[in-house]
Amino acid sequence: MLEYNGIHYYTNPQVYEPAEDTFLLADNLQVKRRSNVLEIGTGTGIIAITAARKARMVIATDINPSAIQCATKNIVANKVFNIELRKGDLFDPVKGEKFDLIIFNTPYLPTSEDELTDDDLNAAWYGGSDGREVIERFITDLPHHLNAGGKVQMLQSSLSDIDKTIKKLEELGLEASVTAKEKLFFEETVVITGILKKV
Repeated sequence: MLEYNGIHYYTNPQVYEPAEDTFLLADNLQVKRRSNVLEIGTGTGIIAITAARKARMVIATDINPSAIQCATKNIVANKVFNIELRKGDLFDPVKGEKFDLIIFNTPYLPTSEDELTDDDLNAAWYGGSDGREVIERFITDLPHHLNAGGKVQMLQSSLSDIDKTIKKLEELGLEASVTAKEKLFFEETVVITGILKKV
């Protein structure tokens, strides 16, 4: 069992193991007290557990069934009672629902199809040829699931065009900026925070 910031967690070989990008996002979450939060791609669940310390309710989703099992184990181990897990792709499990904060550690690695492996772990990192395949789908549906004044916090890499993401968010009515960054060996990972302007 591993530990991060007071959270004890198990990993699974079929689930993305928390790394520098996970901790950068977790350390820079902007969760308001009593807010309703959605985390997409929860993996081991440690981001959802971190958010649950302040949030009223966290819904955490993942397309990977092994991740749902792993996150369930970690939620139980940490005695967290305000997280609901749902299996599915991006916003599919929360159709018609809106949130105060949406969190997503995006699959941002530019990847060709012949680099895919035959397991569930692909969903954690496969970003298509330019690294933006999942990011684009996420951004398109995002405004439909944010309350007015609601916030998105997404983690992305310099490998998949950070400026393009910020521009797209702004085009959809969000005020967006980089709120945290970390330089790694061959890339920079950033937390992009966007706020949906109140009409």
